[in-house]
Amino acid sequence: MAYDNHTTKRRRFKHLSEAERGIIEKLLELGYGIREIAKELGRSASTISREVKRGTTTQMRTDLSTFEKYFAQTGKAVYEKNRANCGRKSKLLEVEEFLEFAEEKILKDKWSPDAVVGYCRQELGFSKDKMVCTKTLYNWIGKGLLRVRNIDLPIRVRLKPRKTKARVAKIKPRGKSIEERPDSANNREEFGHWEIDTLIGKRSSDSVLVTLTERKTRFGMIFVIPSKESSCVRDLFIKLQRILGEKFNRVFKSVTSDNGSEFSELGKVLNELGSEGYYTHPYSAYERGTNERMNGLIRRFLPKGKEISKISREAIKRVRDWYNRLPRRIFKYKSSLEKFLSEIREICEVEVLEKVLMEV
Repeated sequence: MAYDNHTTKRRRFKHLSEAERGIIEKLLELGYGIREIAKELGRSASTISREVKRGTTTQMRTDLSTFEKYFAQTGKAVYEKNRANCGRKSKLLEVEEFLEFAEEKILKDKWSPDAVVGYCRQELGFSKDKMVCTKTLYNWIGKGLLRVRNIDLPIRVRLKPRKTKARVAKIKPRGKSIEERPDSANNREEFGHWEIDTLIGKRSSDSVLVTLTERKTRFGMIFVIPSKESSCVRDLFIKLQRILGEKFNRVFKSVTSDNGSEFSELGKVLNELGSEGYYTHPYSAYERGTNERMNGLIRRFLPKGKEISKISREAIKRVRDWYNRLPRRIFKYKSSLEKFLSEIREICEVEVLEKVLMEV
């Protein structure tokens, strides 16, 4: 790929050739000085001086006296040896402990390479000489130097250019538009603003997963409801309000959803419970990007077409806990769970939160 707008200056020099070394040897024999040779070859005097020093060796005469002389072949041999030794050397054999940890976390716990690198640096205290950066780790995976392969990295193998197509909105927002959402929620400055979506299973009559993601901490909750009916979503929030009591509207200050039929009663029920519901613009899933990211990670374990009613509650909790304990670069590789707990403790006891999470 060519870059027209760049600030990198092109290097104008080139290394001495074998023919030039031969000329240097002959001119030295004829008594030329360093500057005279440089002028003849159109080179810097410093370049000639270094080459002469590089190729000069001590010789012995028949009377056992010694003298120094430049040889083109010697200069070339020393140059090639130096070139072979220059450049940064691979640390592959020096970071074995780090690589074993990375392979386990990526293959078994489904961490990303960046999460591994950040966690090792921030939490485990690996020094720079005992680990590599994210870019190097990706490069080694691509070269096949680890047990991990690109096929084991879900995002890397499925990213592809997308064709964008303008769509005309046919759906009107079912309640308050996201444009009315306060800046404290938009900027993630205040705790308690959530995004919501549903994940369907194999059949329309199957159970449905409801995913909730808190915008500030990225903490996620997963609930199972009987069907994709608005009444089921309404009943879920009524149940959560019964558990949290008067602290409900401090934990759930607002919830943002799309315009799906299952959320048609969301704004109304939240308003009755002392909270606020907001709706994104039609065909604008990016406006609930935090929740969409959570759904993408969950789909690694609960793919489309899998019957949700046949998934055990323990398995769903395990996926939820994996998501919340994942190290995040945005939090300097702390987890969402750590951030969420520090916020929720100012509102209610952790035991109350555990009751909420038991509703899976």
